This record gives sequence, C-alpha cells and structure tokens, in this order.
Amino acid sequence: MIPVALAKEPPHFDRLVRQKGLSAIDELVGRKPRLSSRPGRRREKVAAREADIPAKDFPPFWRDALEDMLHAYERRCSYLALYIEHATGSPTVDHVLPKSRAWDRVYEWSNYRLCAALINAKKNDLTSLVDPFEVADGWFALELVGFQVTRGPKAPASKTKQIDATLPVLNMPDCLKAREEYVTSYEQGHIDLDYLERRAPFVAAELRRQGRLRKGDR
Repeated sequence: MIPVALAKEPPHFDRLVRQKGLSAIDELVGRKPRLSSRPGRRREKVAAREADIPAKDFPPFWRDALEDMLHAYERRCSYLALYIEHATGSPTVDHVLPKSRAWDRVYEWSNYRLCAALINAKKNDLTSLVDPFEVADGWFALELVGFQVTRGPKAPASKTKQIDATLPVLNMPDCLKAREEYVTSYEQGHIDLDYLERRAPFVAAELRRQGRLRKGDR
C-alpha cells in the first residue's frame, strides 16, 4: 500500500448519488422522501431508524460514482496500488466504513475507495484494516522473492495490529502473481520505469528503495 489522497468530490455527485441515497433512506425508515420525482413504487419501510437498515437494502447509487473514481484515481486499486485493467479488471466502490456500520456514510464520496473486486470481496465489512487514505510511506514493504507485502521499516507501533490485519488481504495468490509479473517485466526490459510507476507505483517504489532499479533509472 502507498498513500492515496482523497480526490475532490465531482460536482454532480450530490445529485447523482447523495440526494438519491438520502431520499431512499427516508423511504426505508418510513419518512416522506425528500425527492418526490422518483419513478416507480415507493420503497417499503424496513427499519424504525437509519442505523437498523440492513446493508443489503441500501440502493447501490454509489455505482454511479465509479466512472468518476476510475478517472480520479487513475484506475488504481487503493489497497493494492495496481492498475485495474479495462477488459479483465473488475473495479468496485469500497465503503471504507461499511454500510452495515455507518448508514450516514453510505452515500458519501469521502467514504469511497476504488477497489479491485477481489480485494473488496475479501475485505467485506472489516474495519480493522489500514485505510489507504491514512497510510504513510514506509508502512508496507515488498519482499522480492515470494512478492509478499510485509510490514514496512517505518510502520509505527501504534498501527501494527491494523497493518498485520491488512496483510492477508494484500497477499492473496493473484496479488502475488500480479506483482511478480510487473517485477519480471521490468527487470527483463519489457516495460520501462515510467510505465511501472503508473501501473504499479508501490512495486516501483519498493524496487527503488531496495536498490533494484535497472541501470540508468532513478
């Protein structure tokens, strides 16, 4: 993982996602919806208060933010720092504070992380992982034999538990293979450093830190 900065909220996000979502929440707790022009039948009440709405009942308006997130975060998974391919990748919107635990953040841009589907499925509704928006340089490292992400040399003791909980999510077999392919392609000269830094910036940073860049690269 590498630090990821929160991108500016798109100007149309409030209309496309937030207001629709808040109106849906009104209906789900039996209130008159703030948006009266929605087509179709009114949603049935499922809970007496917002905090009791089942996660599955929130309409997935966050999906309408996905294209903006792909552009804002340059198609890189916030957790893996790997490019999500157009045809074979599977980008998703991750709620860093899960829908089941933070109803008031379900439709908030600042709660979204661009995430590969593989990672999102593994993470599920865990809140014990490191937030990509809070990570700092050196919290994570990459060993270049098995391509496992490990706790980094600058990992603070106060974050050890979170970092260690994050590592199994980052070290699934497909993740290891992806890092290996990037490293091998770079070392064999099939891709240059600029390409590597755009597609796999964590891998590039670790090759630089460990003195493994090709001659002439910095």
